[in-house]
Amino acid sequence: MFVPQVLDPAKARTIDEFIAELRLLKAWAGNPSITEITRRIHRDWQRAGRPRGEWPARSTVGNCFQMGRRRPNADLLLAVVQALVGSDEAIVSGWRQSLRAVFGEAEAAARVSAYDRLPTGLPAFAGRTGLVVQAEALLDSDGQMPTVALEGMAGVGKTSLALHVAHRLLAEERTDIPVLFANLRGSAAQGPGADPAAVLETFLRLLGITGDRIPYDLNARTALYRQVLAGTGALIVLDDAADTEQVRPLLPGTPGCRTLITSRRALDGLTEAARLPVPPLDPDDSVELLRAAAGAERLASDLLAVQQMAGLLGHLPLALSVIGRHIREHPAWALGDYYREPLITLALEDGVRTALAASDTRLPQGARRLLRLLALHPPTEVEIAGAAALLGEPFAAAEHHLAALAAEHLIERTAPHRFRVHPLTHAYAEERLCIDEPATHIRQALARLSEHGHSRGANMRLETRTIRGLRLPVPRQHAAADRERSSPLPQPPTGRVLAA
Repeated sequence: MFVPQVLDPAKARTIDEFIAELRLLKAWAGNPSITEITRRIHRDWQRAGRPRGEWPARSTVGNCFQMGRRRPNADLLLAVVQALVGSDEAIVSGWRQSLRAVFGEAEAAARVSAYDRLPTGLPAFAGRTGLVVQAEALLDSDGQMPTVALEGMAGVGKTSLALHVAHRLLAEERTDIPVLFANLRGSAAQGPGADPAAVLETFLRLLGITGDRIPYDLNARTALYRQVLAGTGALIVLDDAADTEQVRPLLPGTPGCRTLITSRRALDGLTEAARLPVPPLDPDDSVELLRAAAGAERLASDLLAVQQMAGLLGHLPLALSVIGRHIREHPAWALGDYYREPLITLALEDGVRTALAASDTRLPQGARRLLRLLALHPPTEVEIAGAAALLGEPFAAAEHHLAALAAEHLIERTAPHRFRVHPLTHAYAEERLCIDEPATHIRQALARLSEHGHSRGANMRLETRTIRGLRLPVPRQHAAADRERSSPLPQPPTGRVLAA
């Protein structure tokens, strides 16, 4: 039997998407009535020797086409497929595999890390004085339902900041208020984010609601959750949110309760929250974090070298912590051994690459390609017109892709048409460039960028650099690179080329 390619159950990632495909299959099969589909299932199950007591009622079969079901009967869904396509086992097998994948995703989303206490064993925390004061003021304001969303790039320390603020709030007031914490896995590299309905079930149980009183419907669970929290002054921390839709059902929605949210994404639609961007650390705070991670005695000999290390890492807390640990655990390494290439490589190897890759995988295809091509641009501010030249696409398309990168906080908007690329994001993009883009496309992008520079009257100087084994004429990094070349840190042996 021929089934058109438009019917593709393999593209379904959720149960609702699978049911949407099932509806299309029903239409393709001539749109038989629910009564007719039920009759065919009864016939097939009778032939298979299944007892009459297992045969589904017409209403049960009809429910197979309804959206919003958390855990429909997989056996019955496949029976519906077979009733629509006949005995073609190859087609039924494809739908069976898709359903297994969908149920696996649903089960993964239902796995929840939620607790009635804040995590302990906090990592080293430095600086952020202004943000801490601002967040505390917003949460202690007279607002009906104070909610603060901390947004920023991977590894910038959003979770550490949220927990620092939450612990400070609890230390200053009575300790008998409900405290709820959930890891929503919004940026998890593997598997889906946490299902808000599953988070609510866990929260309700932690608040003393027995399983028989917890409703099945998401909206009903949210209503009960808010009813239980009313008047309690609860503190809720929702870590690593994927988007507004995941977060909104988990907001307490009742006066006096406070909520702290962290997310790598810009939660534009979350009007209930005051959104605070979390930038990299200030230079002095970066040095303090390195000292805390490495041990002050290891860094006492050369403050200038420590400051430059922090700058090369873009003052990113995760990278600073990684390098600090490496310094502590490798006493044979002198500070001078941490010049640019090993410094960035070590930071990427021990967590930063994984964190950036998780944000990268969420990007649309066009934005992912632009991120890689940005490795060809000096790690300074990028104009939309320059991004369009790299891509070979119209201005509007480049602006759209840059906005997608900014929404994931992989780049930072500094002016209406200008963006800044973080040094470690730039290094990650360079790693991916020659893996994901053919050399011919890279050279074409460079030619377009050079032509764009000349058309604007810019004297764009090129230097030959090796990027992952490919020697390319790349725009020189100008003053920033010149300062780096004259730095007191030792340079690698002649002939080696530092990563961008």
